[in-house]
Amino acid sequence: MIGILDSGVGGLSVMREIHAQLPNQSLTYIGDTAWCPYGNKNFSDIRDRTFALSDFLINQGAEVIVIACNSATIVAIEELRSRHCIPFVGMEPGVKPASDLTQTGTIGVLATEASLAGEKFHSLVAAHAQDLRVITQPCPKFVELVERGILEGAEVDQAIDEYTSEILAANADVFILGCSHYPFLRPALEARLPDHIQFIDTGNAIARRVSQQSLTSPNQNEVNVMTTGDPKEFSRLCEILIPELSSSCQHFLAP
Repeated sequence: MIGILDSGVGGLSVMREIHAQLPNQSLTYIGDTAWCPYGNKNFSDIRDRTFALSDFLINQGAEVIVIACNSATIVAIEELRSRHCIPFVGMEPGVKPASDLTQTGTIGVLATEASLAGEKFHSLVAAHAQDLRVITQPCPKFVELVERGILEGAEVDQAIDEYTSEILAANADVFILGCSHYPFLRPALEARLPDHIQFIDTGNAIARRVSQQSLTSPNQNEVNVMTTGDPKEFSRLCEILIPELSSSCQHFLAP
C-alpha cells in the first residue's frame, strides 16, 4: 500500500498522478483538514502533525509514504527518513526544470510561506538558478479556494491577478506551482495568463519516483481516503477534484 498525506485536499493532485502510473496499487490518503493550511503554521506543529499521520500510515502497512505537501516535506521529511526504514517521497519546487525552460531569465515561484522560508528552497535556487531572477509569491488564497472546491470564477481570477501581476511585470515566462493544491487551479491560470507562460507541476515526477520503489503486488487496488475534518465535505471535494477516483471518506482522529 502507498500512503499519501497532505494538509488538506491538495495532495489529491499527487494521488491522481500516482494512480495513473500505478493503477494496480492500493492507496491510502489522509488530508489533515482540521489543521489546514500548513503553510502559515510554525514548524514544530507541522512536524508533529506529519509524524502522527506518518505513524498511522506505517501501522496500516504503508510500504512507501508520499509527503504530498511542500511545507511538510521541508519541515519533516529528513527526520522521518532517519526514524523509519521505509522510503519517504517528498515534494519540492521544480526550480531546476524551470531554470531549463525560461527564455527571459526570470522565474515566478508560487508557493506557501513555509516552503519559501525553508532551507531546501534556497539550496535549490543556489544550485540551479543562481544566475536567474527568481521572484517568490506566497498564495494563501489559492489553498483556501481549492479547499472550498472553487476552481474558477471571479474569486479565482482576482487571486490570480493579485499573485501574478508583479511577476508578469518582471517578464517572467515560467511559473512554478510550488504547492500540491495549486495544480487544481492550473486551468484557470492558463486561461488567465498570457499564452507564452509555462507552468511547472512536480506531481508527475513524484509519481515516477514512487513507481521506482520496491512495492509488493497488491491483492486489491483499493483507494481509501481519510480526513481529520468533515468527511462529508471532503467527499464532496473529492467528487469535484478527482471524480475518477472519488470514494467515500472516513474520519480520522489524529493523536
